[in-house]
Amino acid sequence: MNLSSLPYFEKWFILGIILGVVAGFAAITFYLLLHLFEEIFLFNFIGMSYPRPLGEGGTLNFVFHPGNYLLIPISTAIGGLISGIIVYTFAPEAEGHGTDAAIKSYHYLQGKVRWIVIPVKIIASAITIGSGGSAGREGPTAQFSAGVGSVIADLLHLSPEDRRRAVAVGIGAGIGTIFKTPIGGAILAAEILYRRDLEPEVIYPALVASAIGYTIFGSIFGFTPVFGYYTGTFNPLRLPMYAVLGLVSGLMAILYPKTFYGINSLFKKLRIPNHVKPAIGGLITGLIGLLAPEILGTGYGWINLVEYEKFFTLYSPLIPPIILIIILPFLKIISTSFSIGSGGSGGVFAPGLFIGAYLGASIGLLFHYLFPTIVPNIAPFVIIGMMSFFAGAGKVPLSVLIMVTEMTSSLQLLPGAMIAVAISYLVSGNNTIYVSQLPTRRDSPAHKAEYETPLMHTVRIEKCELKDIKVYVDEKVGKAIQIMLENSFMSLPVVNYDNRFLGVVYLKDLERVNPEDSIGKYVTRGSPSVSLTSTLEHALEVMATNKTRWVAVVDNGKFLGIVTYDSIIDAYKRELNVIKNS
Repeated sequence: MNLSSLPYFEKWFILGIILGVVAGFAAITFYLLLHLFEEIFLFNFIGMSYPRPLGEGGTLNFVFHPGNYLLIPISTAIGGLISGIIVYTFAPEAEGHGTDAAIKSYHYLQGKVRWIVIPVKIIASAITIGSGGSAGREGPTAQFSAGVGSVIADLLHLSPEDRRRAVAVGIGAGIGTIFKTPIGGAILAAEILYRRDLEPEVIYPALVASAIGYTIFGSIFGFTPVFGYYTGTFNPLRLPMYAVLGLVSGLMAILYPKTFYGINSLFKKLRIPNHVKPAIGGLITGLIGLLAPEILGTGYGWINLVEYEKFFTLYSPLIPPIILIIILPFLKIISTSFSIGSGGSGGVFAPGLFIGAYLGASIGLLFHYLFPTIVPNIAPFVIIGMMSFFAGAGKVPLSVLIMVTEMTSSLQLLPGAMIAVAISYLVSGNNTIYVSQLPTRRDSPAHKAEYETPLMHTVRIEKCELKDIKVYVDEKVGKAIQIMLENSFMSLPVVNYDNRFLGVVYLKDLERVNPEDSIGKYVTRGSPSVSLTSTLEHALEVMATNKTRWVAVVDNGKFLGIVTYDSIIDAYKRELNVIKNS
């Protein structure tokens, strides 16, 4: 079957199924690898315990065991070193957070992803996170799925446009599958490419792919939402409080990318081999982990524990739990920046959820002490904090609303979440953790031909030289023929003595008639004309319609002159020179 020849919906239904299968097995592969390396590093080498979210077999009765606590920096450094060696030896583009690399591929590389990136990203990210590095699993899954989508597009001989779509669908399906958020993942595929726009043509195949991927992944690991089922209620009196949370989230959403790329820039300037930079970042992350082990890994389990106010499970050798809750968002930003910004491999979405959750917990505790009857618990603030923070930091307000709702089953919180998300998105401005995002479709090289306006469509007739060549309606045929021959024209505009344009007279209609006849009865009336504000392109179209090398320029019926083909070309060349010299 030649997929390229099929209509859009039929083609992308089939491709959506294929990409969904890819996303499902990509998520399964990475999930198993991640747990394998967590077992090796965290549970066996360090001997510490690590909480899991409720949707992945976790419990709220978790008790933290530090194990060989001082081995944390060694574990994260070794993980960073192994990851760095793998990445910079085989596929340097697999460093950092994979989602941004996939976005860059969409806009600038026609969706092309080297096949070697696929296994390198999966293995390096599993080692980075499994050893305790502060990173998320959505980036590797997204880049894996996007990469396979690119390879499949090449194997099926699809167009560059279809390859780009396959990459975008792979991003959304991969993230939607690993988070068990099929609807949010589908919307994310269209939203994550831009800061203020959507790619509507990927939504349909992304819906199909996310549904298939989610079904495959959930069939093995269960369909329980990642953070379990939220059972609270919505209280309208908390809306102003959610607005405050949105404001704070927006400010933190500025800090996150600035810190991340500041540290990333610092590591790029270091004159040491790239292979060892992630080890340094991992070592610093491990040292932060000695102060607060909650920052290690994805942190999903710690999100669940703070959501249900299990503060006694939090651990730090120096910091009381309440203070720890307040500073954990900042520590997570710094540790993620060192883990990934140094050249390590992993995602930035999951750390964003952790930052937002503990930011929400801090604001929720404040309002709980001020208004205990209105805010009996902080769970709504934790959930809305996740939404509002990453909506601003990732510029994905629609999809993050849906995704966190799917991850927590908290549909009743949507009104408050929408307020917080809108404010966070507004306050955070153009700051984004995904630097390859572009403002709108118009700014993307992928849509250059679609939005590029040819010069002929922008230059107006007023820029052209007009000639006062015409014939009056009651003049003789011989006079009209003489004017045509003098100007090498095959036709002339005809006007009355009020200089109103009446139509066109053609040489072929005058050649065999009496030269003394009046030309009035030979006029083709109602002939198209142009105005001073018409474009050069429109004037050429009228010339083609009239079968002439000129066109009458008319203003409110009054004849102003004619513009010729040569004067249009001269005006075009003048404007082209202006652009070249500006």
